[in-house]
Amino acid sequence: MIDFNNKKIFKLTKMQEKKIDSSIMPSIGPLLLDDEKIINVYTALRDYMVFTDKRIIAVNVQGLTGSKKDFSSMPYSKIQVFSIETSGTFDLDSELELNFSGIGTIKFEFSKDKDVTEIAKTIAKYVL
Repeated sequence: MIDFNNKKIFKLTKMQEKKIDSSIMPSIGPLLLDDEKIINVYTALRDYMVFTDKRIIAVNVQGLTGSKKDFSSMPYSKIQVFSIETSGTFDLDSELELNFSGIGTIKFEFSKDKDVTEIAKTIAKYVL
């Protein structure tokens, strides 16, 4: 499991859609529910976060070859509080902060992605 106790900031970059099918779906596809849809996938070096319409799946790629992976599923239903900070003129990064019952606060920073409102709307749909 990813160590969320350190309150890491995950700096994420949006993955191109054609890469999702070829590099992400073989490992993440079997974990998805039949009616679950991927909204976006964001990468942070080798690790990546999959935002679906039901949860966030954090994938921690391990080892030299990256063949070993740790999957952490964070359902939106466990979110108690969340906030977004949109990008500005000089600060191009946007942020999403989530407070999960049981694990605490996780902060995601999105680079080169100016619209976190899509994810916030999905979260609100399941939290409110």
